[in-house]
Amino acid sequence: MAWVRRVRTASGSTAVQIAESVNGRRRIVRHVGSARDEAELGLLMAQAQQLLLDDAQREFDLGLTPRVPKAVLVPAPANALIPGQGPQLRRWVRRAHVLKTNAGVLYEALAGVYADLGFDAVGDEVFRDLVIARVVEPTSLLDVDRVLAELGRVAASHSTRKRALRRAHTGDYRDVIASACFTHAVSHGDVSLVLYDVTTLYFEAEKEDDLRKVGYSKERRVDPQIVVGLLVDRRGFPLEIGCFEGNKAETLTIVPIVKQFADRHSLADMVVVADAGMLSASNLTALEEAGLRFIVGSRVTKAPKDLAAHFRWHGNAFTDAQIIDTITPRDQRGTAARVSDPATRAEPVWDPAVHARSWRAVWAYSTKRAVRDNKTLTLQENKARAVIAGEKTARTPRFVTSRNGSHELDEASLTRARALVGLKGYVTNIPAHLMPASEVISSYHDLWHVEQSFRMSKTDLAARPLFARTRDAIEAHLTIVFTALAISRTIQDRTGLSIRRFLRQLKPLRSATIEINGVITTLPPAIDPDTQATLTALQHPARH
Repeated sequence: MAWVRRVRTASGSTAVQIAESVNGRRRIVRHVGSARDEAELGLLMAQAQQLLLDDAQREFDLGLTPRVPKAVLVPAPANALIPGQGPQLRRWVRRAHVLKTNAGVLYEALAGVYADLGFDAVGDEVFRDLVIARVVEPTSLLDVDRVLAELGRVAASHSTRKRALRRAHTGDYRDVIASACFTHAVSHGDVSLVLYDVTTLYFEAEKEDDLRKVGYSKERRVDPQIVVGLLVDRRGFPLEIGCFEGNKAETLTIVPIVKQFADRHSLADMVVVADAGMLSASNLTALEEAGLRFIVGSRVTKAPKDLAAHFRWHGNAFTDAQIIDTITPRDQRGTAARVSDPATRAEPVWDPAVHARSWRAVWAYSTKRAVRDNKTLTLQENKARAVIAGEKTARTPRFVTSRNGSHELDEASLTRARALVGLKGYVTNIPAHLMPASEVISSYHDLWHVEQSFRMSKTDLAARPLFARTRDAIEAHLTIVFTALAISRTIQDRTGLSIRRFLRQLKPLRSATIEINGVITTLPPAIDPDTQATLTALQHPARH
């Protein structure tokens, strides 16, 4: 007598076997397969039961594929041709059943981009599946098997996934991924100009450690956090990532990341663009000494000194889109601040050999920005007046000063701020003959690409909050997010769709595994012309 048995294997899966008893001894007749989840187990059990019993011959079938029951030919009576008369013939074909469905098309599309970017050089299928799962539906390590099952993949065990994370850190996966990203960026664009920015990722943890520390948070959170620096090309494609202690100043992160990138790829001439948060004398000097060029945002409070000649000769009158190319001191302290002569009407032209204690400064005026700045100042002024009048309580808002124990409106500061509305400054060490002022401004405005990449990593890829505890696990998590970000940016560039729209378009395309009369087959989904165009664009990237 034969029966179906389930056996737990060493890898954690469940083996389904057909056994029989011969002379009181058990013998394995056939190994049907191994299942890693309940859905796979149910399918294998049904297949084993089908093999045990053949409806047509009542005999045990050890064929590799289910057999279609034989139809018995019955002689038709004479009146069988008359409608409604004669015996009803038995139907031998069973009703079709859908056993399971999966979004295999989506998985294959993402795996194709992964391979096209050269990430297969890592040589770790478990790591690849973790990255793809992060793109499709960011979730915990425990829940990854559910996401992969939806994609038609059998996930590795939880312990195997944890080992893959350890390999991602100890095996220098990030170096391999970063090198592949650089090769892709060089072949599809330009890395002579890179963009840098930082963000913070918080942890739902109560205690700090050597890495996770409470520090400045733009969201005013008091949770332990880390500081993450991201370097991208001018299109937002990621090139380098690094993490620092949560209480580390943002200005101290740019030089290590940029130097690591330059040393990794032996780059000698490169322009680094960053916002005003990176503006510090030590940072700019370090970049200069490393032979790198930079463009960083300037603080509007520096405008009165940088534009002293303009304010003397023209007051605070500016025209829309007006650009003033001048110089700014490297150090605001002491005599170093006196670099230009307001008595001279013409702005000085920055020359590194002549102005060794200064940088080049470019200031631009925008009427649209002036309207926006004035609106903000009006709101701040109204808030300050409400606090002074006792109508509102606040922690010393802007333009409120204390004198003799009472609050007063700081008219001087408000007047200075009104005089500077509409101005935006940029500091660089690139001479005017190499890069005109308009190009300096446009290069800085490309920073929105790195900001978009950060938004994608925080929202679409759910890089935060982090639940990892050790530094190795945190670094491995960032490597997965970094790789997933590269795939997402590539999809966006090739298809013109955001990663969310791309997933909404491909997720409904599901292959179906169907059983018809004992025969199991998988049917592919029907692909409409729009989706086919998306898949074609994904496989044939346009050159930039």
